[in-house]
Amino acid sequence: MNLAQYLEDSARNHPNQIAVRYQGQPVTFQDLDRTCNRLANGLTGLGLSPGDRCVVMLPNTLESITVYYALAKMGAVIISVNFLYRRHELEHIIKDSNPKMFIGSEPYLGEISKVFKKQTEPTIRLALGVSEEKDFRRLENAYSDKIEYSTYPADDDDTLNILYTSGTTGAPKGVMLSHRNLARTAKILAEMRGKMTPETVVIGVLPIYHVYGITSVMNVSMYLGLTIELFSQFDPEKVIEVVQKEEQTIIFAVPTMYSRLIQIASQKPPKRSSLKFCVSGGASLPVEFLHRFETLFKSKIYEGYGLTEAPVCVENPYGKLTKPGSIGLPIPEFNARIVDENGAGVSPGEVGELTIKGPGVMKGYLNLPRETSEAIKDGWLYTGDIARMDADGYLYIVDRKRDLVIRGGYNVYPREIEEVLYQIPDIMEAAVFGVPHSDLGEEVAAVVVLKEGARIDTKEIQEYVKERVAPYKYPRIIRTAEAPLPKSGSGKILKREIRRQWRSK
Repeated sequence: MNLAQYLEDSARNHPNQIAVRYQGQPVTFQDLDRTCNRLANGLTGLGLSPGDRCVVMLPNTLESITVYYALAKMGAVIISVNFLYRRHELEHIIKDSNPKMFIGSEPYLGEISKVFKKQTEPTIRLALGVSEEKDFRRLENAYSDKIEYSTYPADDDDTLNILYTSGTTGAPKGVMLSHRNLARTAKILAEMRGKMTPETVVIGVLPIYHVYGITSVMNVSMYLGLTIELFSQFDPEKVIEVVQKEEQTIIFAVPTMYSRLIQIASQKPPKRSSLKFCVSGGASLPVEFLHRFETLFKSKIYEGYGLTEAPVCVENPYGKLTKPGSIGLPIPEFNARIVDENGAGVSPGEVGELTIKGPGVMKGYLNLPRETSEAIKDGWLYTGDIARMDADGYLYIVDRKRDLVIRGGYNVYPREIEEVLYQIPDIMEAAVFGVPHSDLGEEVAAVVVLKEGARIDTKEIQEYVKERVAPYKYPRIIRTAEAPLPKSGSGKILKREIRRQWRSK
């Protein structure tokens, strides 16, 4: 099936229901579907065909959703790209994916324009908000007047999305996700979280170019016929306004967003909370954040897990037992195993690599058959995450395989130390990682961002952690940062950038 069928079904079943509300502008499912049809007709007229690739580099706007489903209807391949990427990153993506079309937006065309000066591909270049058609055609002029469109009959295995990994180990890899990958995952997620009323509003703060936003915010909402309150960027005060105003809301967010909401709500507690439930993903959620948020907003956070190669595949079960610190259980139709270095399963409680099998596991990496065969073995995706499973089958992420610190032969998992640091009320953000050491191989280091007005010093922080972990685990080196820690577009703390900054000092 074609994923766009979800939008078409909602347009037919709930034509006057608001699909998206952006900056006060509401758009119904019927109008959204027709607008997508108009754009699909227009892009077809410009020469885009089924199977052609299109780089989409848009911030969260009505157009970002319209472009996504218009391209899906056409059977085109959507290469979703962070609009803040720099020239070096974009050069690799364009060269690797060989797109026929580009769709971007002012004022985010500077870096991609540098790339285009050196090459002729892609030949069709469109942009939102350009004043004159010089290097880019106006996207606004690409819409046809024809509101009917015959959606391409995509095969389940046809590639719909290519999303590039963050490139923490070498050059970013293009993850190929099929119509079936994305459609099946969205359907499973939509049906496992209880009944949603038509009044339910999905607070859309996640970027639509990221797999978490694409899956949980956009595709699930289209399947269920829910309204997305779309934010161009995360604004905690405005999010709280929506939470207080609407009858019922749900939010999908990353831990840094929950941290910001906690800060604002601690200063000015919300008068009421319409949150039916919240889901946290994209990075590990400190247990302390979970408790603080649930106290302030009277709503439960269900921590989950996913990665570009398998969007949202594990989650704490809705309405059932949840375990703080756990990412939960495999969602329906998915399985999980913890394996040792030889691929053999380990006993409950033992640490190993998390592997995932299910309908959302990627087709593979674009142009990289060897890397694909290394990542997927007998249908199992090797995630690179170190985890353990308890006796009830609940999963716990211990750390990223590549983030493991080996200090004098002892394994130190940064997330364990970060959990302790977040228990200190004065700490707003924390990152723990390894730095080279001539004798031990690696030493444990930490960078923390303190809350405004905090008086604690690094020696006190070190003593606090030292009292709570084994002697080899506590960070011997702690620095405080004045600015927020560097983050990806999805809000994940970028340790590779922190390490780079550390080495430069």
